[in-house]
Amino acid sequence: MPEARRRHTSRAAAAGALAALLLLACAAAARAPFEKLEARIIEVAERVKPSVVHIEAIVRFNDQRNQVTGSGVIVSADGRILTNEHVVEKAEKVTVSVPGQKRKYLARIVGTDRQTDVALLRIAPDAPLPAARVGSTDDLRVGQWVLAIGNPYGLDGTVSFGIVSAKGRNLEVPDLLNAFIQTDAMIDHGSSGGPLVDLEGRVVGINSRGQGRGIGFTIPIETALDVMAQLEQGGIERGFLGVTLQPLDRELADYFGVPDVTGVLVNSVTEDSPAARAGLRTGDIITSFDGKVVEAEKAEDLGNFQRRVAALVPGAEASLEIVRGGERTEARVAIGTQPKIDPAEAASEALGVHVREITANLARNHRLASTQGAFVSFVARGSPAREAGLRMGDVIVAIEGADVTSIEDFRREIARAEPLERFLVTARRGEETKFVLVKPGARAAEEDEIDEAGEADLSEGH
Repeated sequence: MPEARRRHTSRAAAAGALAALLLLACAAAARAPFEKLEARIIEVAERVKPSVVHIEAIVRFNDQRNQVTGSGVIVSADGRILTNEHVVEKAEKVTVSVPGQKRKYLARIVGTDRQTDVALLRIAPDAPLPAARVGSTDDLRVGQWVLAIGNPYGLDGTVSFGIVSAKGRNLEVPDLLNAFIQTDAMIDHGSSGGPLVDLEGRVVGINSRGQGRGIGFTIPIETALDVMAQLEQGGIERGFLGVTLQPLDRELADYFGVPDVTGVLVNSVTEDSPAARAGLRTGDIITSFDGKVVEAEKAEDLGNFQRRVAALVPGAEASLEIVRGGERTEARVAIGTQPKIDPAEAASEALGVHVREITANLARNHRLASTQGAFVSFVARGSPAREAGLRMGDVIVAIEGADVTSIEDFRREIARAEPLERFLVTARRGEETKFVLVKPGARAAEEDEIDEAGEADLSEGH
């Protein structure tokens, strides 16, 4: 081979080798960030998983008991655990399993808050627990990587990876006050109550609910910690205005002759409420509240206004700017204390009837004329209450002539009446009054006969 060709071939081979080395170097350089990310995910997951517990709750729904499972996160070494209200709602017993420990701890429900879907549990550990590190959402950005950790479908210590899809999401769920973090990290059944963590291993939220694949909603950690502190102090107080609202969309604004105005439209004003005392009327448009402009084009936007009212301390004064009949006016309102949202309940197992306290919300939702009485929420099939003619939706106002104006009255009077052979219940059903004669004694005898026959059948079968 001629010398020139040999030199050319040698240079080509060298160039090819150099190109191959460069490609390998580029591939290694490209792979390095992903390997670093992978290592960080593994590190964070291993650090946080010991703080994520499995929760089992025995809940009662009407006359049945069911087991509900969920997740929680340890926030203090002495046994405080944050989870969701809906995980332990109406729970008669709650147990907690801590990673690496075989025993189950009986948990005490310190308190729950339906409006943020936050619950605080307490267990008594044998030794200090691995508390999770708490972060902040102040610097959390859309697009940031996060991990959701929980126990979906009973699969303990499951980790899913995703990004922050949005912040400040409002959901069209009645009375819910959260400005949710939206994430595409999976939040499945059983993951509720587990933590959302950043890649520093800090808890930035408590996972609340999934809504289809790749859409999950998380309670900001600041909200959860604030609720926890208030629950430990004995309860939560929120500001109250006393109105129902709808968004002011562009078509309505144009119809009312104020096309450039933004705000919320007042649907109703509760009698003797702070809003009523301030002179608000149905049809008013609230354009500014407590010095800040109000905007609500869609139903989900109403959450922003509701949170602003709820955040004010009862007794504080707030300014209002209103458009009424096309004219602007101002008012000042003394913020009230939000009425109870979650009604108390009571039941008579012997009679097969469950009742609820009539809160302002319950009265509004069921179009009741008054908040006095005990609202019948469940009547068991074949029970003495059902046989006597009580129905769901009835409002019990008297038992044996004694007035029932509250859930406490119901508990007291039903306890007096249950031993009687028969007693009279007076109930409101719509605009009518119903007189219902209940016979618990006769029914109890029939149940005894059935039980004895059932036991005899079982004995013969074996």
